[in-house]
Amino acid sequence: MRAPLRAALPWLLLGGLLVSPQLLAANGDITLFSSATTDGGQDYNVKIEILILMTLLGLLPVMLMMMTCFTRFIIVLAILRQALGLQQSPPNKILTGIALALTLLVMRPVWTTIYQDAVVPFQNDEITLKQAFGKAEVPLKHFMLAQTSNKAMSQMMSIAGVSGDPKEQDLTVVTPAYLLSELKTAFQIGFMIYIPFLVIDLIVASILMAMGMMMLSPLIVSLPFKLMLFVLCDGWTLIVGTLTSSVQGL
Repeated sequence: MRAPLRAALPWLLLGGLLVSPQLLAANGDITLFSSATTDGGQDYNVKIEILILMTLLGLLPVMLMMMTCFTRFIIVLAILRQALGLQQSPPNKILTGIALALTLLVMRPVWTTIYQDAVVPFQNDEITLKQAFGKAEVPLKHFMLAQTSNKAMSQMMSIAGVSGDPKEQDLTVVTPAYLLSELKTAFQIGFMIYIPFLVIDLIVASILMAMGMMMLSPLIVSLPFKLMLFVLCDGWTLIVGTLTSSVQGL
């Protein structure tokens, strides 16, 4: 097995779980080009396995959002920023970085299991690439099902026209059910975060109206109070603790 393929395997395993492992199974060395001598000269062909692997590398960001808790984290952080009344602070890049860092931290047990059960045996030539994808799918599916509600899973199974144990379903069925559950959980957490700041806005708006200062925006006046409340309550620690503790099945 070529060294570049070995180095990229931990990332390719995640991206390839939604693709049939039969398309990626290959024996022996995987080479980028093959050549054959013809009457017209040298004919070069690109291996289909390499094209599939390169495509999966481009799909990794999408896989990260669909098969991890990144979606939950980034939505809650965006709702928090809106509840505080801040438009561009923290910037989107900062929120994305925080969500990504928390995702890597929270899902560390899943990555460790995938590495030990799939990556290491494959690198030692103990299993094939097809078997590695099968082993990598098990802990990831277990994590996703732990976050997925029964209602969402039943709906996706009904749409797909399948029945049976959810644990036996393909990732093409589990993934959309998992995403629906993640969106629901994120909105539930965001609602609980939004309430205290909404109360501050209502109090400030009522005071300004009683003082006859209706032309002054309540958001401008309430912003310092919301920031003060967030800092005094150690808001970032509470938010991170709430997000990490909301993830089950680890």
